[in-house]
Amino acid sequence: MNIRGVILEGYSNAGKTSVLRAIKQYQSQDESAERSVVVLGEHYSQILNNNHGEYVSLSRDEHLNLLKERVEMLKKLNDWAIHLGPASRRSRGLFFVLERFHLNHRVAFPEYDDTEITDIENQLIELGAKCILLTISDEVVDERIRSRNPGEWLNRSESDIRRACKELINTQNNLRYNVTRSIVPTLEINTDNKEWNEYARIIMEDNDSA
Repeated sequence: MNIRGVILEGYSNAGKTSVLRAIKQYQSQDESAERSVVVLGEHYSQILNNNHGEYVSLSRDEHLNLLKERVEMLKKLNDWAIHLGPASRRSRGLFFVLERFHLNHRVAFPEYDDTEITDIENQLIELGAKCILLTISDEVVDERIRSRNPGEWLNRSESDIRRACKELINTQNNLRYNVTRSIVPTLEINTDNKEWNEYARIIMEDNDSA
């Protein structure tokens, strides 16, 4: 296979950005790894986006089309590599990282039939994708929320913080549930200890075994 990749899912405080940074570093230091790398942060695939200072949420159809476009881009790159003929992973392979993708869609639109998102997941599997769900324990939710943007919480009430904690826990549980509905192979990693380099190693070695 010329292509393989990782999909990072999880709530905002679970450490996706830190793990993404560690994966990029790990992959760049592997002498046998692909020289061609595509990394798309959440702004290229998530539902809620800051559009010229205004938060805009995509509809289900808009988000499906967005995901289809990203997958099609990867398929075309892979098709080109196949067209050029056999080669080593390093010279012509492609490694990709996507953030907030199919699970994000399932959580946002649970009331719809999942045929179309399952079709996208099938294509992701064909592209060698594995999903990583990053989570944190309930006991550290409060600390993780406060530490991410300390200034934001200085003048907020305890009820606001409790509400944010509850939202995080509910979202994590919802993501876990949707892992059971998804067909993409998924590994859950608890990031309580913030050992980003170790998580990257686990992710890359798991992906390499595919």
